[in-house]
Amino acid sequence: MRSRQLVLIGLMFVGFISLGLPDGLLGVAWPSIAATQEVGLGALGYLLAAASVGFLTVSMLSGRILARLGVGVLLAVSCLVTALSLLGLALAPAFWMLLPMAMLLGAGGGAIDAGLNTYAAAATSPRVLAWLHACYGLGAAAGPFLMTGLLVRDQPWQIGYLLVGGGQLVLALAFFLSRQRWVADGPVTHAHAVRSPVALRTTAKLPTVWLSILVFALYTGLEVSVGQWTYTLFSVGRGFDPASSGQWVGFYWAGLTLGRVVAGIVAGRFSQTTLLWAGSLGATVGAGLIGLLAVPWAGLMGMLLMGFALAPIFPALIATTAQRVGSVHSANTIGFQIAAANLGAALLPWGIGLAAGRYGVALIGPLIVGAALIYLVVFGVMMRSGGGERPVETSVG
Repeated sequence: MRSRQLVLIGLMFVGFISLGLPDGLLGVAWPSIAATQEVGLGALGYLLAAASVGFLTVSMLSGRILARLGVGVLLAVSCLVTALSLLGLALAPAFWMLLPMAMLLGAGGGAIDAGLNTYAAAATSPRVLAWLHACYGLGAAAGPFLMTGLLVRDQPWQIGYLLVGGGQLVLALAFFLSRQRWVADGPVTHAHAVRSPVALRTTAKLPTVWLSILVFALYTGLEVSVGQWTYTLFSVGRGFDPASSGQWVGFYWAGLTLGRVVAGIVAGRFSQTTLLWAGSLGATVGAGLIGLLAVPWAGLMGMLLMGFALAPIFPALIATTAQRVGSVHSANTIGFQIAAANLGAALLPWGIGLAAGRYGVALIGPLIVGAALIYLVVFGVMMRSGGGERPVETSVG
């Protein structure tokens, strides 16, 4: 592997770590932010909604933006926008000013996510893709440690955002200085896939694209729902030890990160289709252990199994996008998929929360099982409709 390609892969790893950091910061910082801005804890929903709007908008348009700017310039601009939004969040004197900053943060994150995924799917291996998504887990885990370390030392929460924002400025400069390498390093077919997408409406006419969109929404909704709601299910709904319940959730996220590292190691030995089916079936079994057996050992085993089984699915789905829809539709479809993932991560946990609030937290378990089964069915339909075959290419014109 050439040294210049290693440089780009290293930048991609750092880019994915940077994607996870802000997500990790917010959960720990929010009570302090709410106190500083004199708003209730429920106001977090407004920030998340604003970030989702920015993320979804840019993700949906990422294919067209990539065609105009190229990967290197897009990543540089996106990191600059993300850096400015993080600095703005730290310095904003009023809560309403946080909302446009959150929207910009979501837009920058959506562009980085879609840009890196599109380039990695076209110009690197499934192993690299799996490790990229493991890097996101590292960033998401590092954010809480950073913010907690500051708060226990009586430092203001703003310092955490200033530090991460400063790091994003450095990363933006690195992407800008390497912008020509992102074009020169890929073969002609890769450059075509990244820089020459067809019209969005043409891609949207493919049935497999819509199945992929639904699969991504269901997958991320399931992943986030397990992380958000199982502690409540175990500790409140079933009366398990709260400390153990919290540790099991930690094991789940650790399993997700570790599983992606392992998926990268074994990527050359097993096909992506095999990893996808193994992960999907394993996650469904794990959901059954969590949701249907109200005993501690089943909860622990289910969390470990679900984290490890879900791990290879997202990167493998990204890696096989061109096989499902054709290389000329790949950039547009990845943008659609990233947007759907963001939407699913918001809507499914929200729906489970509403149902649990109305009918009791014991319902969380069966709802997780139901979500896993629906995901498995839709995933199977997608794979039968073209998940393992490369469609005939559509000309760009």
